Order: sequence, then structure tokens, then C-alpha cells
Amino acid sequence: MDTALTRLVGVRHPIVQTGMGWVAGPRLVSATANAGALGILASATMTLDQLREAIREVRSRTSAPFGVNLRADATDAGDRVRIMLDEGVRVASFALAPSRELIGALKEAGVVVIPSIGARRHAEKVAVWGADAVIVQGGEGGGHTGEVATTVLLPQVVDAVDIPVVAAGGFFDGRGLVAALAYGAAGVAMGTRFLLTSDSTVPDAVKARYLAATVKDVTVTRAVDGLPHRMLRTELVAALEDSGRARALVHAVRRAAGFRKLSGLTWRQLVHDGLAMRHGKDLSWSQVLLAANTPMLLKASMVDGRTDLGVMASGQVAGVIGDLPSCAELVERIMKEADETRARLAASP
Repeated sequence: MDTALTRLVGVRHPIVQTGMGWVAGPRLVSATANAGALGILASATMTLDQLREAIREVRSRTSAPFGVNLRADATDAGDRVRIMLDEGVRVASFALAPSRELIGALKEAGVVVIPSIGARRHAEKVAVWGADAVIVQGGEGGGHTGEVATTVLLPQVVDAVDIPVVAAGGFFDGRGLVAALAYGAAGVAMGTRFLLTSDSTVPDAVKARYLAATVKDVTVTRAVDGLPHRMLRTELVAALEDSGRARALVHAVRRAAGFRKLSGLTWRQLVHDGLAMRHGKDLSWSQVLLAANTPMLLKASMVDGRTDLGVMASGQVAGVIGDLPSCAELVERIMKEADETRARLAASP
């Protein structure tokens, strides 16, 4: 299927696998790329050396295009960009909008820049700054999310910018892809649907927890880091929502210490990154630390399998997903469903 997205990044199908921390590693990214979609490697949970090794591993597994997701506000963002450029990665995605200067530097180096946004004004801003495309996530999406549904946000952004728009939040099948295209999008981005594949390295017990979830089991909470965060309701989420400030601070410091040791960040860098994620919000110190070390809370579930101690970021689509196909099977299925849907619509009186 030929769209502005496939032409921009050189993939066969207008599908993006998002850069989920602890989930979007070399195995999932390369499997996605080999299936003809765009895999995005999550870098925020890696050290600099691990990022370089991960890029090289993806290269060893596929010759297809792939990208790397970056945190523009991280203290070592410049170092990560240099690694990307050294290793020849030509697609950069961002969870937070990169600066005009960073976009300019990447484009000058021949990198396609695709920020993720959750509001029309943010899309307009990065388009003016030179972004090549945007991923638009509606409130149905997992992780940090907004309040506007994809069906409302997507057409707003499509009408507001002249660059390719990729729709995210609530997509999992071919019907959704056709719907996104009908709105004017150039493709769809999916996180939870790719997490729930056989190529994902998430522990089987954790995948089973997702598969068992209903739509009502996916909630939005501010208890983790003070920002709206869509995830499965777990024991930890319930405990954080019920705990007072003192208990929350002790918990946050313990988690922050673990992430600092794992990531190699200093306490100063950790606090800096937490403050950068505040977005002008009035957060407590426990929330600042939790914002900085949310990756540790995700690791507990996504890597260690401890759903009782971690958080499980999730789109609402977890409630309607019931199987674990390979990436190749998933992409093939979605494209077949999309073709069937378009044929059915064309045949309708």
C-alpha cells in the first residue's frame, strides 16, 4: 500500500511499531521491519553503549528501514543522536517535541524526524520547525496520554498541517487502518498490539495479564508521576493511588536508586529529567522522582515479570486483543483486512 508514510521512510506497509521502553528491543524491531512495517527502537531505557549495540543487532537481523525513539529533554540526548548518525539510522521519533535546533540538525544529516504529539498546536509547532511527519496519539493510547479521542484529534491535525500524519491510539486491525486513511492519515502507529506478539520479549505471564484484561481494566491515573498515564490497573497502581505523600516519597526514592544504578545517571541528572517531564505541573518530589524513574516501574513488569511491583502501560485496545501472532502474521493480517474492507466499501450501494 503506497502512502506518504511508506514513501517517506521506505517501508512496504503504512504501519509503525512504536518505541516502547523495555519492549521495543532489537528482536521486536527487526521482526517488524522484516514484516514490511516501520519498527522503532526504544532508546530511553538503554545506556549509550547498549543503544549502539542494539542498533547494530537490528542491522544484523534486517536490511529494512527502522528508527530510534529519543527523549528530546534527556541530558544525554545529543550523545544519543550522535550514535544514531554514526550508525546510519535515518528515522528519529520523539515522545516529546524536539527543539527547532535539534530538528534542523537531524534534517541536515539526512534523518527523517517524526515527533509524537497529543494536541493540534503541538503538531503545528513542529511542522513549522521542519518535522517530516507527526504521530498523533489520541486519548485511547497507552502511556502518557491526553484527553482528546483519536477520532476528534486526528482530523484536527490532518487539517492543520501539510506533512504526513500517522494515527495512534485505538488501532489494532485493518479496519482501523482504513478508518485512519479515510480521515486523511498516512498510516497508523501501534504499541500495545505489537507488545502482544510472539516476537515481543515481554514475559508470557505478563502477556497473559494483558490478554485477560477487559476494556474496563485499562485506566488513566495520575498517581504514578502526576501526569495522565494510561495503564492496566495493577496492585502497584492501586497502592500508589491509596498511599500518602510520605509513603509515596519513600517508594519513589527506592525506585529512583534502582534506575540510577541501571542507567548510569547521576542523582542530579535523574532529578533534571524528572523536572523536565513536569510540563509546568505542580508535582510533589515523589512524583518528580517517579517521573524520572518510571522506566524502572515498567521494567519490573515488562522485563522481570513482576506485575505486582511494576506498571503496565496499555492502550485501551488491550481489552479487545485476544491472540499473540508473530509480527509477520500481524502485519499480513492487517493489510489483508484493510484490502477486504476497502473492497467491501467500494462494493456498497
